[in-house]
Amino acid sequence: MGKRLICQVADVPENTLKECQAEDGLKLVVANAGGEFYGVQAQCPHQDVALCEGLFDGSTLTCHMHLWQWDIRTGEPRGIAEAPLQRYPLTREGGALYLGAEGTALDVGELFNGLPSSTLGKLAALAKREDHPAGATLYRPGDPAEDFYVLDSGRVEFLVGRGERAAPGGFMLNKGEVFGWAALLEGYPNRIASARFLEASSVLRINGKAALGILEVDPGAGFIVMRRLAALIARYLATSGVK
Repeated sequence: MGKRLICQVADVPENTLKECQAEDGLKLVVANAGGEFYGVQAQCPHQDVALCEGLFDGSTLTCHMHLWQWDIRTGEPRGIAEAPLQRYPLTREGGALYLGAEGTALDVGELFNGLPSSTLGKLAALAKREDHPAGATLYRPGDPAEDFYVLDSGRVEFLVGRGERAAPGGFMLNKGEVFGWAALLEGYPNRIASARFLEASSVLRINGKAALGILEVDPGAGFIVMRRLAALIARYLATSGVK
């Protein structure tokens, strides 16, 4: 794939932001922070609210709907925000901005974003890439919950429950998002939902116990991941209507 033009430098004056769209349809918000350009996801991770309508002071981006805030340089949440922003690297050539090389699924996702490179590298070493066709079921309720998954590409549908009582999970994942998180929790040896691919998809499979062992060696990173995991589970279960 050739270079993906995002916008012209002149389109985003200093300390402002603008929603831009690449030729292939990718939408992102471009922010100019003191002459440095940063790309982040176009929609708020809390609800489908356009972040380009938010407030930006040259450092902090604030969603106008529920006042979630982020550091534009790192994507890290501030204040009451519970999830980081997905970042898109940008490169500048002359008067234009292009999409740079994307990070791995572990780099860009909510759960592991911003962890120390040494810890992230150890987690990446555990990851096994798998490709699955559309319609394939990855797991069902009752299956052993030994591994968790990081979505690299594609779409996944979740069903909570069994048979006629099954209900859609009600959420769609982006690159880097984690599912199958029972493998990271004590006391949940089996799946409570099913996961089916709606299109050809790629995932990273990571053993839960091995990942927890790495996080135990780095307590600071472990605390961050567990805090984010708790928020992620609460948000997804609320979205799916699970009581």
